Amino acid sequence: MSATRLFTGGSILTMDPACAGAEAVVVQGGRIAAVGGRDLAQRFPGAEVVELAGRTLLPGLIDAHNHLSIAALHPIWADLAAVSSPEELATALRAQAAREPEAGWVRAANWNEVETGLLLDRHTLDDLGLERPIVVAHYTLHQCVVSSRGLDALGIGRSTPDPPGGMIVREPDGSPSGLLVERAWSEAHARSMAGCRDPERWAELFAARARVLLREGITCVHDAACGPSAEAVYREMRRRGRLPLSVLVMPHAEGILAGGEPARLEGPPTGEGDEWLRVGPVKLFADGGIAPAMDVSIGGVRGEPFGIAFPGLTEAVGAAVERGFRVAVHAIGNVGLAHALEAFALALRRHGDVERRFRVEHASLASKAQIAEMAALGAVAVVQPGFVEHIGRAVEGVPFDEEIWLPFGELLRCGVPLAGSSDDPCAPHRPLPCAARGTTRRTGSGGILTPEQSVPFEDWLRAYTIGAAWAGGQEGERGSLTPGKRADLVVLEGALAAETPPRVAQTWVAGERVV
Repeated sequence: MSATRLFTGGSILTMDPACAGAEAVVVQGGRIAAVGGRDLAQRFPGAEVVELAGRTLLPGLIDAHNHLSIAALHPIWADLAAVSSPEELATALRAQAAREPEAGWVRAANWNEVETGLLLDRHTLDDLGLERPIVVAHYTLHQCVVSSRGLDALGIGRSTPDPPGGMIVREPDGSPSGLLVERAWSEAHARSMAGCRDPERWAELFAARARVLLREGITCVHDAACGPSAEAVYREMRRRGRLPLSVLVMPHAEGILAGGEPARLEGPPTGEGDEWLRVGPVKLFADGGIAPAMDVSIGGVRGEPFGIAFPGLTEAVGAAVERGFRVAVHAIGNVGLAHALEAFALALRRHGDVERRFRVEHASLASKAQIAEMAALGAVAVVQPGFVEHIGRAVEGVPFDEEIWLPFGELLRCGVPLAGSSDDPCAPHRPLPCAARGTTRRTGSGGILTPEQSVPFEDWLRAYTIGAAWAGGQEGERGSLTPGKRADLVVLEGALAAETPPRVAQTWVAGERVV
């Protein structure tokens, strides 16, 4: 059993109104034993005193939308984040081919043509002369480029139709360019992952990535698209006591963006597990990420609908709810959000006893009417304040008549619970700098995106603690400094100010300091 410790001498944010104004927190046996005044020292005379020295104690942070099982693998692939020329590309991919000689595919990640100016097609990859298929994954994980060998391996040719929810980009003569968008790249992802799924290796990579997150105060993640292979690795890690932090798995098919796996609905339902590893909601998709489904107007003029709406959402939501699962739906565009809300409403009509805790992942573009509907349905908005950096830079100065980009303030004002998250590795993972973006609304170009949608910094801390716990159905075990809850804690150094956000000084997991 871990030691009894008394935290005192600083500010304490309990995230629990019943424990407001606390001056001390006692941790015993990995749980919160007591919260109250300094007189707790008399009740626990042998407790080890942890002096906060004016710093701030709060519950461990929860990243409610993190792709840990994918991010963990990124170090073993060629990293193109800073690659800006064909010569640099050739160096990176040839080194990757030499590093993984037995892999069926040569894989690279983090391609970002906006930041680097590197434009790719199959011809660019073919010119490298590698004898294996090549796949270059976009940093968003919503598109890729494959070589001609890759297209052949996938059975994609001139006459191959676009898959539902995806697009095969074509050259003027109709032949595939190599760019596969949204669900068109699911199979390329699955094939190129095949050689990476050695359970022992993957477990080591999971643990290494988890330790990076712990340094940022993150003590729990919701793995937002956890295929059967990843879920099996998590379960074995839990069995061996090797999970460095808590994981809420959000079941998903093996292929990226494919949505629910029908066979998985026969397995452990939402809520099963323990505080280290628990089953969360099924992850589904309403629209794309690089091509979100949108229908907007500017100055009274409505443009052509844009993006890709994924089919089959209503049926998938209904099937999951029928089998006792909660659901989380990716919806970035306002059309995607409309489809998600329709599916939620139908599920409520058909299953009146279902708990109203539908998750909308992202909710990046919404009208006030849609936000009011979210509130009426009891939905939770799992949002990413870090998106202000790159989405804000792309859309600032483009005012829509009704829809709002990253409508954090309106969601909060309408009573929609906010859960803080990152979408790592597709976006920055550090909660405190990301929360600062959500307050300042400062974009990557230095502009300010719709300042009326700002959310106070301390409210972001709530979103990353009790808000994220609520989104995961974990409010009974974590998210606030409440007696009986798990003693996952973070100590912050510095003022809770968005302009100069604090830093993580200590992270504690189950009553033991790990950072």
